[in-house]
Amino acid sequence: MDWARSWKTTLFSLLEDIPVHLRPHVASISLDGTSATTLIIDSNTGEPLARPYLYNESCPDALPAIKSIAPVNHTVCSGSSTLCKLVSWWNNDNSDKTSTILLHQADWLLWLLHGQLGVSDYNNALKVGYDPELDSYPRWLLSQPYSRLLPVVKAPGTSIAHLKGDVRTLFGFSENCIVCTGTTDSIAAFLAARATKPGKAVTSLGSTLAIKLLSTTRIEDARYGVYSHRLDDKWLVGGASNTGGAVLKEIFTDEQLEKLSEHINPMESSPLNYYPLKSVGERFPVADPMMEPRLHPRPESDVVYLHGILESIARIEAKAYILLKDLGATQVEEVFTAGGGAKNDKWTKIRERILGLPVSQATQTEAAYGAALLAMKGA
Repeated sequence: MDWARSWKTTLFSLLEDIPVHLRPHVASISLDGTSATTLIIDSNTGEPLARPYLYNESCPDALPAIKSIAPVNHTVCSGSSTLCKLVSWWNNDNSDKTSTILLHQADWLLWLLHGQLGVSDYNNALKVGYDPELDSYPRWLLSQPYSRLLPVVKAPGTSIAHLKGDVRTLFGFSENCIVCTGTTDSIAAFLAARATKPGKAVTSLGSTLAIKLLSTTRIEDARYGVYSHRLDDKWLVGGASNTGGAVLKEIFTDEQLEKLSEHINPMESSPLNYYPLKSVGERFPVADPMMEPRLHPRPESDVVYLHGILESIARIEAKAYILLKDLGATQVEEVFTAGGGAKNDKWTKIRERILGLPVSQATQTEAAYGAALLAMKGA
């Protein structure tokens, strides 16, 4: 799969989808991309020099080198961090590295629109080691030979440049249309939910389970896959579990999920105790690359089985919020839900019972809406 080409094709087809009569009125553009999806780019041409490293890929070969320079339990001390991917490429690639730059998925796609290579945002740059509190790369990172590949970092939603002339002409956008720095997908989903007060949280129930809690305190602990993103003067703390919708889709069709859910009594506790994973390995609230999926015993009734899986995922979610509190984050008071799982009312009621908190579907559940809010901020 040529990932980079497929992303570029998708971006331009999305621009094509904007109604022609609206294009001249678009004031600014931003977008979100998956956190820690990493590209090594030729700084002269902007073309990828290697296949992209996807968000969930692990490069354990680089971990010893990173642990020897980074603070204990730092966010980069995880095999799937952007920095691990950079170091793994640096150590294993024998090509000339004089004209190279690292970009994240969102950075590279935005570059296609504004043309200024080497700009990122402090949400995407967190997992490469950027310190959003100091608003700079730390000294331990800048002293490394590969640090010259690191992009310039700005706040999410910062104006970078006007839309490139050729893109503007091709699609009929205004010459005043600007392109802004982006963010990660789960932060965009959080912004879309408009959860603006400490104690408010967003659980994204997509293919994975991503949790973001607005906190006045910053917490980081790689032992549990916990990290904090800066959100203006507050912190968005949380992590992403490998459990979630992808596991459900492997067992049931969308139609089955809908019909079976109708027969679940969400007020009844399920005795089944699973740990639903698609494959070996968990990131948060337990960071264990060797954790085995647990989806047995399977009862005869599919309704009972689905109930057990949904409840088990809810227990993982509850464990995650308890962990964040124990590590010093602001206590969660209310949870908004984004992603496909937000539409399942029975699951929402199960989660309310297990979390002991009000849970509701976010008014806007698309991460793209959060990216649009960033674009508005940039404008």
